[in-house]
Amino acid sequence: MKIDSRLKVIHVSCYSGYKADERPISFTLLGRELMVEEIIDRWYGPNNSFFKILANDNKVYLIKYDQDEDQWTLEKIMGLKLR
Repeated sequence: MKIDSRLKVIHVSCYSGYKADERPISFTLLGRELMVEEIIDRWYGPNNSFFKILANDNKVYLIKYDQDEDQWTLEKIMGLKLR
């Protein structure tokens, strides 16, 4: 699903352990806070981190943290996860 550019930048609350913004625990989309139920996958680039997550609305999202910009973005809504 293509993301409207107005929705792309999101606010994310993170767990910070041995490093800042280690992993997302919740994010706000259209004024609604969604909790991260599961991190399905994660991978790292030289200046960014990607997280494929299952939120408590039972949808799978791909979000990215850009360390240079100190900014989180919603990259893709992947749809519902069947349990």
